[in-house]
Amino acid sequence: MSPHSTHAHGHDHSAHDHDHDHDHDHGQGTGRPAWLRLGVALLLVLVMAVTACFIQVRVGEATVITRFGNPARILTEPGLAWRWPVPFETAVPVDLRLRTTSSGLQDVGTRDGLRIIVQAYIAWQVAPDPQHIQLFMRAVQNQPDEAARQIRTLVGSALETTASGFELADLVNVDASRVRIDAFEQRLNQQIAQQLADTYGVRVVQVGIERLTLPKVTLDATVDRMRAERETIATERTAEGKRKAAEIQSGAERDARILEADANAKAAQIQAQAQVEAAQVYGKAYAGAPQLYTLLRSLDTLGAVINPGTRLVLRTDAAPFRALVDGPLLMAPAGGAHDKP
Repeated sequence: MSPHSTHAHGHDHSAHDHDHDHDHDHGQGTGRPAWLRLGVALLLVLVMAVTACFIQVRVGEATVITRFGNPARILTEPGLAWRWPVPFETAVPVDLRLRTTSSGLQDVGTRDGLRIIVQAYIAWQVAPDPQHIQLFMRAVQNQPDEAARQIRTLVGSALETTASGFELADLVNVDASRVRIDAFEQRLNQQIAQQLADTYGVRVVQVGIERLTLPKVTLDATVDRMRAERETIATERTAEGKRKAAEIQSGAERDARILEADANAKAAQIQAQAQVEAAQVYGKAYAGAPQLYTLLRSLDTLGAVINPGTRLVLRTDAAPFRALVDGPLLMAPAGGAHDKP
């Protein structure tokens, strides 16, 4: 072999080795990044799948997990929960917050045949337990607005029934002690609470009268009734005043008669005592000077029967006028006689 051919063979061998090394380096540069990208992609898919299995149950809500459209379980505790990804299981939120619905103005009749216009409100919420939540979803397809519409209709009917058990004076009255609005609200609550719970899964929190007005006919009748009540009250109070005045007057007259009787009794007692004392004085006077006593008694008699306008024609020799003719009899010493003047 010539040196030239040896050199050519060596050159070919070197070129072959260089191509082999280049192919080996190219395989190493493109093989490992492909596997890495595949692993990262699988990891991302796994993370997304796991993330899709977790749901957040918020405060004031419940979450219904449906499996192929049918409720499987109901979550009421706030926080993270697990479910199978769509389409195996779906999460449906249910609002449990408090809502208020008004009945609107309703023309209803009272027990005494009068009409009133009343508007009520109801505060309600879906009861936070699985049975009532499932009932709410079945009744109104988890639509709070539809539930409010049906509740409004139910309250309107209940107002008519409730009002028929009360008279107008129980709802509109100048005497606050006779107004029974609280009893009306309680009766209305009893009319709707159980039905809403059984039909819609709704819990009634509060029921109240928002507005109450009177039509013109009812207003006129109410004014007449209030006027009649006022007149009756005035008549009763006048009669009561007269009765009390009569009682006071009767009591005063009775007390006066009692006082007069007591005074007369005391006066009679004093007079009797005075007569007794006078009799004692007269007795002592007569015992000491009988003739003087007789004269004084005669003069007392004259003073009692004669006044300035009296005219008498009497014998002058008869007592007690004899003293006017004979004059006073002077007492003489014992055993002697007295002379006429």
